[in-house]
Amino acid sequence: MVRPVKCRRIRFFPQYTYYIPLDKRKCQVEEITLKMEELEALRLKDIQGLSQEECANSMGVSRQTFQNILESARKKVALALTEGNAIHIKGGNYTSGICQFRCLNCNQQYTMDFDRDRPLCPSCGSREIICNKNNRFCQRLKEIK
Repeated sequence: MVRPVKCRRIRFFPQYTYYIPLDKRKCQVEEITLKMEELEALRLKDIQGLSQEECANSMGVSRQTFQNILESARKKVALALTEGNAIHIKGGNYTSGICQFRCLNCNQQYTMDFDRDRPLCPSCGSREIICNKNNRFCQRLKEIK
């Protein structure tokens, strides 16, 4: 039996998701799909300059999985640049870590980062808070090919 794919944690969502060579029309180029987690791997390693271990921890995956994601991303970008292909950033298996929380004491609901801001309710200061979505906050997006 195949293991289910773990959602990768990403914190960056690009404003622009489609890149095409200047002198080509969309109908003239082959499109390469870069998954959201592949873009996050490039951002963490190549732009922020984090170590492989720091990147893997940030994304919530093993170092080997991070390395596989990074290699896939670099290969896709290199192919697009050398062969004049378009890059479309979309899809993947990821979560943003954002969750709708509810305080068990005051019943207040609010949105916070699951990893960073969880300990206290902003209204009453209680530590008894839960994520309303539990483990269902993973956004599994399928690639459309």
